[in-house]
Amino acid sequence: MITHLSDAIEETLGVLKRKGLLDAKASAKVAIERARNAEHGDFACNIALKLARQVGSSPLEIAQLLVDRIKLPSGVAEVSVAKPGFINFRLNASCRSNVIEQILEQGKDFGRCNEGAGSRVTVEFVSANPTGPLHVGHGRGAAYGATLANLFDVVGYEVQREYYVNDSGRQMNILGLSVWLRYLELCGDHIPFPDNAYQGDYVVEIARLARKLHGDDWRCKSTSAIKEAGDQDDPEALLDGLIGAARSSLGEDGFITCREFALRHILDEIRDDLGKFNVEFDEWFSERQLVDSGAIARAIKRLQDNGHIYEQEGALWFKAQSLGDDKDRVVVRANGETTYFASDIAYFLSKCERGFDRAVYVFGADHHGYIARLKAAAQGLGEDPNRLEVLLVQFAHLFKQGEKQSMSTRSGQFVTLEHLRSDVGTDAARFFYIMRSHEQHLDFDLDLARSQSNDNPVYYVQYAHARICSVFAQLAKKGYSEVTDPEQVSFEALSSGKEIALLGQLARYPDIVARAARDRAPHFLAHYLRELAAEFHSYYNAEPILVSDQLVREARLVFINAVRQVLANGLGLLGVCAPEKM
Repeated sequence: MITHLSDAIEETLGVLKRKGLLDAKASAKVAIERARNAEHGDFACNIALKLARQVGSSPLEIAQLLVDRIKLPSGVAEVSVAKPGFINFRLNASCRSNVIEQILEQGKDFGRCNEGAGSRVTVEFVSANPTGPLHVGHGRGAAYGATLANLFDVVGYEVQREYYVNDSGRQMNILGLSVWLRYLELCGDHIPFPDNAYQGDYVVEIARLARKLHGDDWRCKSTSAIKEAGDQDDPEALLDGLIGAARSSLGEDGFITCREFALRHILDEIRDDLGKFNVEFDEWFSERQLVDSGAIARAIKRLQDNGHIYEQEGALWFKAQSLGDDKDRVVVRANGETTYFASDIAYFLSKCERGFDRAVYVFGADHHGYIARLKAAAQGLGEDPNRLEVLLVQFAHLFKQGEKQSMSTRSGQFVTLEHLRSDVGTDAARFFYIMRSHEQHLDFDLDLARSQSNDNPVYYVQYAHARICSVFAQLAKKGYSEVTDPEQVSFEALSSGKEIALLGQLARYPDIVARAARDRAPHFLAHYLRELAAEFHSYYNAEPILVSDQLVREARLVFINAVRQVLANGLGLLGVCAPEKM
């Protein structure tokens, strides 16, 4: 209908220009939107407001010119002008109720479109370093990234969900050292534990498991070398010295075994945690793949071939500043080691080589500096920087009984995603994370998320779905049967103001889904579901469903079944269940 109305407006504008009633040079894009208030009609157009300055007439005069001459598409019952110059369209009852048949015919596919058809997109999200459990900050990125990927899928993109595993470099060595030192403590070898090593209880648990499985195999014959290495004032030098001592004591293979033991344990916990949070990945991409496959060396060579690498003091530098970054970046250190940024460049190149038309990165807000450098890298590689899109998710602050909870992976003082799920449940956590724009800070209210009241938005939406299910559960008890052929139902019975408003909400769903995907804004869908639930609850409280009049009863049953389907579809995209009972 939006297309038909747009065409009708465009055709009428052409007529007005040809007759000299409108300046032939006047031009503006015609936009048809669904009316937010059912009293205004079903659709609205603001073209008269856009043209007013160009033609020197009032918006009301231009709108009236259009209304007087427009040929209304089939299904439109009325067109009118409203201040300050809107053109409002009202559908007839038959056209308005068509959405019910569409919903029930398409079922789970209602809301799908082909906007992204023919395009492959990879969405990388979470990608937390495997050095500890996921905390509530990671949870927001997980909920956002997973929902965004679902939206991409439903609007027609071929979507791949990817977790980038930072399983290489110094942080992994610090993790291995932390577990080994805790292991030695359990063996009775008490060595001062560095403040800037990983402190959490999870490190002790991994060490305890290592002790159980490996016994005394990882113990060293003498701790003097370790104690000597620990005699450093600089915290980072202390860590490096202890890592060197651990390598010397265990041997390189032994240290790798210890480090890999810790990595596998944490990565398995992350996979399990995300799975229980309804987040699944198609690919767990290891940073080591980039090294082993030669991808990093290949990416650096391409930068060199394109004239974007220079040498200084034995290191190789990428000319990032000339491509929009705030400074040049080292890609190969003087000691021959490649940098984290070199891995980032190779990782983007691998996405291009794997055939993705668009690479979407979901980062935490503290990664804002990555945008310019990654865009520069894309240009340096000779790739279109528009293939790369970075979305920043602001921090989530968890409040419990009015107190803000602190989070620090190194210190171990953080609230894990697992604890959050156990406290409020996956459904509440997923919904609350999505309620606000990813560009805004989120204050997560635990007390509200736990409550079973209409003030809790996820409870309110889920209760609407459960309420509809309860109506159908009552059919047999009241001696009624379910409608087997919706096409035989007369929807003319749906004529009350609340029914018209609810029909309008149902019709908005495909537009909301498309807009949420287009604007990378899943919170649009969460807000829509709250509005749909509110319209339904209002309708349910005002109009009895199981009335004695068969025509009315069957129309209302088919109607609320369509509401149930849309609620289930929307909640599914958010990774939230649609319960039948509450």
